[in-house]
Amino acid sequence: MKILLLLFLYLTIPSITIAQASQIKVIASAGDGVYSILRNNGFEPTKYYKAFIELNKDSLTLDNGLVKGRTYRLPTIQKKDSIVTIETPPIVDKTKPKISDNPLDSKPTVKHINYPLFGKDYAHVPLENNMLNGTIYYLISGHGGPDPGAIETYNGKLISEDEYAYDVTLRLARRLISYGAKVYIIIKDKNDGIRDKKILEVDYDEVNFPNKPISKNQKLRLRQRTKTVNSLYLKHKGAYQRLIVTHVDSRSKGKNIDVFFYHHYNSKSGKRLAKNIHQSFKEKYAKYQPNRTYSGSVKSRGLYLVKKTLPAMVYIELGNIKSKKDQKRILNYHNRKALAKWIFNGLVVDFNESKKLY
Repeated sequence: MKILLLLFLYLTIPSITIAQASQIKVIASAGDGVYSILRNNGFEPTKYYKAFIELNKDSLTLDNGLVKGRTYRLPTIQKKDSIVTIETPPIVDKTKPKISDNPLDSKPTVKHINYPLFGKDYAHVPLENNMLNGTIYYLISGHGGPDPGAIETYNGKLISEDEYAYDVTLRLARRLISYGAKVYIIIKDKNDGIRDKKILEVDYDEVNFPNKPISKNQKLRLRQRTKTVNSLYLKHKGAYQRLIVTHVDSRSKGKNIDVFFYHHYNSKSGKRLAKNIHQSFKEKYAKYQPNRTYSGSVKSRGLYLVKKTLPAMVYIELGNIKSKKDQKRILNYHNRKALAKWIFNGLVVDFNESKKLY
């Protein structure tokens, strides 16, 4: 009889524990989805998505959406998985560098690769080394297409946020590729490329990766680029993946700002990423402008792209387009080159730190 009782307890106690653990409940708010509600409660979305769906299948919409005000159960937390590095696919023809519109195809097995999106002066990308091999970066420059973002006039000519954020983004992408990273440029313009000019002509022909028109509706634009990043993120699950979003702020004309950074409030990796880039800027300001204090900050903020995208991410404001002092920072192409380099330096530090953590 004692043996039977012990056997009964052995078989039943684990199932009771699981049932109790799965009873943790949350109420969906407006705009919540499965990914965001998991992430906001400390769960890795790609790991617990199926478990969440199974637990709540009777409370979801037909497309697995959440209903505002409805209560949902959270799954049981499992032990943390280790990161697995994804190898970069090789270029088949080593004598003729592959011409591609997607640097995902690049691998430093040759001395250079041609990347037309960077423009005729920068399409030839030297491959320096493999130190970022296995990393994947998603780069989004703010606005684009029908939305130029913040606009201002400079010496009688129109300048816009999206053109300058895009130029810095391309320069950053080129440097990342040079060191073996895979890079997805989410918002792109096949005609512009990297431009060593002060005035970057405003146009409206940017597209969303891979080649989709950008919606005129702001919410749809944000959803489109979010969906693109999240789909690619799931494709490369297990790799070191980071998202970098670049913007140029718009404030009162007299207010100049230092470069500052936002991250998701519940993402430790995102916060570390932002702080590493922030530290890179502090060091460079101390070196090149020792007589002034760098006031750029790192904060969490509930912006749409910050909340809804899956990779650890940083949202960077490069300056105030309406400030004469900040215009010097973004209109001078040498400064845009420096901005990209300083961001890159922070990304390298972040990658090296992540390897130590795992």
